[in-house]
Amino acid sequence: MDGTLLLAFVGGVGILLFLILVLRINAFVSLLIGSIAVGVFSGMPFDLIIENVIKGMGNTLGFVATIVGLGAIFGAILEHSGATERLSDFLLKKFGTENAPTALSLSGFLIAIPVFFDVAFIILVPVLYALQKKTKKSLLFYAIPLLASLAVTHAFIPPTPGPIAVADILNADLGWVIFFGFIVGLPTTIIAGLVFGKYISKKIHVEVPDLQIERKESSGNLPNIGLVIALILLPILLILANTVTGAMYKETESYWLEVIGFLGHPIVALIISTLLVMYFLGVRYGATKEELQEISMKHWALLESLF
Repeated sequence: MDGTLLLAFVGGVGILLFLILVLRINAFVSLLIGSIAVGVFSGMPFDLIIENVIKGMGNTLGFVATIVGLGAIFGAILEHSGATERLSDFLLKKFGTENAPTALSLSGFLIAIPVFFDVAFIILVPVLYALQKKTKKSLLFYAIPLLASLAVTHAFIPPTPGPIAVADILNADLGWVIFFGFIVGLPTTIIAGLVFGKYISKKIHVEVPDLQIERKESSGNLPNIGLVIALILLPILLILANTVTGAMYKETESYWLEVIGFLGHPIVALIISTLLVMYFLGVRYGATKEELQEISMKHWALLESLF
């Protein structure tokens, strides 16, 4: 029986990859077909296959969609306020041009926590171009560390959708997912980004492409770096606090433990952080209520493409 289930799983994943990579079918449709295939291969009754697919979608999307939606709004305001630019510039200034790959790696690691991979990359790619033109080193020397850190954070650390969905499906505590995501993600970023980037840049020299977009000059009215870092780390710290106190005082009943548990729930933590980022990086930096609403609605629409 276990062998049959394993073969069913492998067959379903194979169909999923074939549909997405070869036939270029929409990922959502491919996932549905792959899920049905696993049910058929495992011998599940046909009526139960559809019932379980619907149940799984409803249970997962209710939680994941809320988290991803809040994360999209949170990241969008960071982007529009110049907070991400402020963070990357600060790290580059502190580390210097020679250690720019480390600065870019840290920037990507932090920025990709609330911001989607593609958005974070678009924000930081002008920095890569400027550094390559200045130092004449291979573009890979700067790009690989950045891409590695963005990919690792996007894959391992919520509120990006992948780790949230996996945690929900496996019924894993999101705080532990964040904790172990950092433990696994940091050495992965160092090896796959900094070490490999330094090695491959000596083998392959890549210049800045001709059709590049020049980085716009900053207006100078960028948020305080301490505030930016605090706002990015706030939801993570709240979730981790809930996880740690829940593990340490599992059998204890306390009002304050209930408060920490409530504030540390991923949805509540992101609501608090989103409201704070709206005020400190939105209202205080001149954004009107209409502009904030437009930013929120625009990035909430990302859910349509995700789900």
